[in-house]
Amino acid sequence: MNHEHHHHHNAKEQAERKAGKVEERLEEKTLHGHTATMHQDTRHHPPHDEHAGHEAGGHHDHHRMMIEDFKKRFWISLALSVPVIVISPMIQEILGYTLDIPYHMFIAFALSSVIFFYGGWPFLTGLVEEVKKGTPGMMTLIGVAITVAYLYSSAVAFGLKGMDFFWELATLIVIMLLGHWIEMRSVLGASRALELLVSMMPDEAQLLKDGQTVTVKVEELQPNDLILIRPGEKVPADGVVAQGSSYLNESMLTGESKPVQKQQDDKVIGGSINGNGSLQVRVTSTGKDSYLNKVITLVQEAQKTKSETQRLADRAAKWLTYIALTAGFATLAVWLLLGQEFAFALERMVTVMVISCPHALGLAIPLVVAISTAVSANNGLLIRNRTAFENSRKITTIIFDKTGTLTQGSHEIASVVTFRNTIDEREMLRLAAGVEQNSEHFISQGILRRVKADGIPVPASENFNYLPGKGLEGTVEGKDVKVVGPNYIREFNIQVPASEAEEGVETVVYVLVEGQPAGYITMRDQIRPESAGAIRVLKDNGIKNLLLTGDNERVARSVSDKLGMDGYLANVLPHQKQEKVKELQAQHEFVAMTGDGVNDAPALAQANVGIAVGSGTDVAAETADIILVNSNPQDIASLILFGKATYKKMIQNLIWATAYNVVALPLAAGVLYKQGIVVSPAIGAALMSLSTVIVAINAQLLRRQIK
Repeated sequence: MNHEHHHHHNAKEQAERKAGKVEERLEEKTLHGHTATMHQDTRHHPPHDEHAGHEAGGHHDHHRMMIEDFKKRFWISLALSVPVIVISPMIQEILGYTLDIPYHMFIAFALSSVIFFYGGWPFLTGLVEEVKKGTPGMMTLIGVAITVAYLYSSAVAFGLKGMDFFWELATLIVIMLLGHWIEMRSVLGASRALELLVSMMPDEAQLLKDGQTVTVKVEELQPNDLILIRPGEKVPADGVVAQGSSYLNESMLTGESKPVQKQQDDKVIGGSINGNGSLQVRVTSTGKDSYLNKVITLVQEAQKTKSETQRLADRAAKWLTYIALTAGFATLAVWLLLGQEFAFALERMVTVMVISCPHALGLAIPLVVAISTAVSANNGLLIRNRTAFENSRKITTIIFDKTGTLTQGSHEIASVVTFRNTIDEREMLRLAAGVEQNSEHFISQGILRRVKADGIPVPASENFNYLPGKGLEGTVEGKDVKVVGPNYIREFNIQVPASEAEEGVETVVYVLVEGQPAGYITMRDQIRPESAGAIRVLKDNGIKNLLLTGDNERVARSVSDKLGMDGYLANVLPHQKQEKVKELQAQHEFVAMTGDGVNDAPALAQANVGIAVGSGTDVAAETADIILVNSNPQDIASLILFGKATYKKMIQNLIWATAYNVVALPLAAGVLYKQGIVVSPAIGAALMSLSTVIVAINAQLLRRQIK
């Protein structure tokens, strides 16, 4: 964790230092819709939504200016409200003091006019916007309420019989400004994670030209350019190591906390941080095609796509608007019919209209969406499809494609068996390694790892030759040594002693010395250390898990038993994977499929939730809904739990936002008037801002869910 923490700081400092540059680059990278955390339809809070979500797509500076603007309006309105409150006859009555100020009505009128036009401006423009679009919402409610209050009070100031409520008007505007200011700050916080991702890319690169390094802008890099990356520098673009070796920290991109060793021909990802060695890298993709950009785009798209839950909130807001306006006029009518004076009835109406706009509703879902997407991205879960992510709470069965998901996909030696007593295991491994050191094949790598671990020196070899599909041969210390698979043995009809290959073995290679079989080596794909824990979490949550593999029955059974899985399907051909998913769905299972390869694509598309296990850069496994950047099965378990937590938060927030209305509306209308309980517009506004803050804090708590 510490590394990551440390980067966050660096990234943050850089982000701030480069705000200007990032701004321009955001433009170039066309990261529009950067504030997609806000609802894209302007039904809720248009004044800032307009700017943030539309014209400025991605203009965080603009968003910050908006925040500053609200802050300024808030403080000025607050200062002007103090005298308005102090000279209000009603407040004097409540607090039992008298201030006889000549023309107090006109002073209140003058100050309130400034508050109304200056402080209330965002709401008034919002009202006009919404009415033009024919989508009444938040702003319509606030706008109507403050306008009614202002016009009514002004009439009173100039002689209409009644009670002015300048002080309510003032406090209402102040509180609304405060609510909006807080709300915009929390929305901004949610999209910061994306800004951090953007700021992770360095601005400049060291281009190698004729042995000289030239500093160039990252945007100017072309594929095939050779760049130099010094120790501790950030990698400016995706590429392949041409020379040198080093350990790279990719934790910010993949969530993998261990630095990853990179040698010649290894891929490096732009944005990762170089460790101890110098690297020369040949650029493969830059700018829009880089891995980091794919990540950013994925995260953005996820934040943009409206999920089912979000649509629910939109519908709720629309209905509340209608309810508010209807209830407002109904309140007015009923009180007038009951013979109350117009002033009282009007005050009730205004209060009802003020109270019924739950800002909290506008925030309830978008904040959770933004935070969950950002948190997931930092933990190596890229959500491409929001609805699928929300549906992950319904998963009943999860199918794992074995290789590379539950297992490491790297083969380790399971046993070494010699046929003759003239040669021991060490000697046979030594000779085999002599030939194998020339090959990149996973079998060779496995044998070399074992030899290194046992401290066996690898002898030199000559006349190396690759026998395609059969094995390798070469001369080691004057002996002809071949390391070959069963195919070779069959083809040349070499007699080998019958062997009892053990359970779970996937690969057998024979070692021939001077044409005579010396023994064999068996290898198997190692189970990842995290797999057992992941399966346990799934089981505890009542989710069935199945292993799907093209390997033979024996291998499948051994992995499945070792992990305590619910079952396995062996010898499955790629095109049958999709069929298996369909069969389960026919039994009313809600199926998640995890796979890592091209051959899993149809099954991933078929599954209710497709989870691609990305070996990094092939991030856009186009058919998957969710991409796990590291292939850690533990992430799948946390994904499902996090999906559940996210959904819970959304529903909690919706309940908060609406329940508040159910209680406050009747009180505002004056249902308990006889009992002396009446909610004033200002108290209504305060309650409402409170519910907004609760929703915002509740959404932030989601960050603690994923560890």
